[in-house]
Amino acid sequence: MGRILALFVALAALAGQQPGVLKITVTIVDADGRVRPVPRHALLISDNPVSAAPQRVVTSIDGAAEVRLKPGNYTVESDEPLIFQGKAYEWVRTVDVASGGDTTLQLTQANADVGTPIDITPGAGPAAGTASALLIDWQDSIVTIWSPTQRGSGFVLDARGLIATNQRLIGRATEAEVQLSPSKKVTAQVVANDADKDVAILRVDPAAIAGMRPMKLAYTRDGGVGVKDTDKLFAIEAPLGDRRSLASGIVSKVTPRTVVTNVNLDERSAGTPLLNAGGEVVAITTVTIDDGRAIHDVAPAAVRIDEARGAIAEAEKSMPSAAPAAALRPVEPERPFDDDALREAAKRRAGSLGAYQVSAADFDVSVITPVMLYATRHREERATGRERGRDAASPEDVLRAMRALQDFANWDDYVVDFPPVVMIRATPKLVEGFWTTLARGAAQSQGVSIPAMKHLKAGFSRMRLFCGDAEVMPVHPFLIEQRVGEREVVREGLYVFDAASMGPDCKTVKVTLYSEKAPDKGDPRTIDAKIVQQVWDDFAPYRAGQTPK
Repeated sequence: MGRILALFVALAALAGQQPGVLKITVTIVDADGRVRPVPRHALLISDNPVSAAPQRVVTSIDGAAEVRLKPGNYTVESDEPLIFQGKAYEWVRTVDVASGGDTTLQLTQANADVGTPIDITPGAGPAAGTASALLIDWQDSIVTIWSPTQRGSGFVLDARGLIATNQRLIGRATEAEVQLSPSKKVTAQVVANDADKDVAILRVDPAAIAGMRPMKLAYTRDGGVGVKDTDKLFAIEAPLGDRRSLASGIVSKVTPRTVVTNVNLDERSAGTPLLNAGGEVVAITTVTIDDGRAIHDVAPAAVRIDEARGAIAEAEKSMPSAAPAAALRPVEPERPFDDDALREAAKRRAGSLGAYQVSAADFDVSVITPVMLYATRHREERATGRERGRDAASPEDVLRAMRALQDFANWDDYVVDFPPVVMIRATPKLVEGFWTTLARGAAQSQGVSIPAMKHLKAGFSRMRLFCGDAEVMPVHPFLIEQRVGEREVVREGLYVFDAASMGPDCKTVKVTLYSEKAPDKGDPRTIDAKIVQQVWDDFAPYRAGQTPK
């Protein structure tokens, strides 16, 4: 009986020993006196007395890490020292983890073991902790850039508002958008555009980048080589909505203009700089384009920073002129459209799931919502509009509505995740000229059949959207580039708007279209109130999922 009682007591004791959560933060103070989180710092956690191999955790971009542990005493120590601003920092601390609750451990400069200063020479092998130090120093200096045709990255070059990137990202554009965070985006002017060097320099309002450190440039000095074969280089990726990360690789070849490495980057990081171990920019990453439409990969050959000298000098000449507007531009909602909500919305919606059509003179205009894109991706649209209650729709209208939801070319990667926004697509119409039609008719009268030879009625220039009398600023003014021949490219408009911009509260919703042949003469078109209501209804599940304030 005594043994059974002892067993029950032991089991009860074990039941009371619930795992606890150890929350660790690692921070450091920089040369300017700012407290900075230490990202990607590896820590080893061992129980006392030691009963197993230590558990390894790595801090996130905000310098935090969490781990579930059995109650007990633990030693937390750095796996490798943090090398930051010429000093080595290591932590070794013990902590008691309580049962069933949270335990906080703060690793700071005050409780670190600080080693003797270390000289980090550019081009030398990277010391331990370089990755964390580079992220601490430069993660806030990398920005996202949206051109009309592509998305990429850039970096702060000058506190007066200069941003550097690769020219292939910018193309022919004279303006772009610079996104500094998921909630902050500003307009940028293209002040230098050197296609031969593949370098572009943008300028934003200096106040927008206040507090962001300009990056250091490793120009070749005194005839020396700033970077050489087998050097290890680094690149910071800053995808929107995701954690910043550091990629690294080895230099395999250096030419007078380029640096070839095996640094593996996401295609949307093209334009981010390559850094040496000392945190200096040695090159600007670029992209390969094999069909003239879209970014396909980050090129292994990056443009050496020396190639940017001319573009930077040209950009600096623009400083006396007025800076771009400081006003913030609209951004996408950070909360995605839930897949289950999209699925149910697609099932419930009456009528065709093709894009809504708006009549215009020179363009096929389509209003697109995430519900349509989801249905098209999952093949929930039937073959004809008649099956969904669109008896009045002609087969041509149905086909046009469905085509508007397919092949977004260089913006395929944008629409693939069904962003919770309204898109208006303007596709130039194809027409046959009068004399061509006359010649075909004459040939047919002689028994000769000649297929229609159509050309573009007008190229797309821009569009404006109005809710009543108020103009709605687009989230993005995109251009879709469709290659139709070896040299000919058709440009469509794909303007992205906040979903609330087409609400039933608008007395009228009007879109004005401008063509390349008449860029100052707009073609205003009122969007049917039924379409406006249906767009609003498509977003009802999204609005219902909002967290109450």
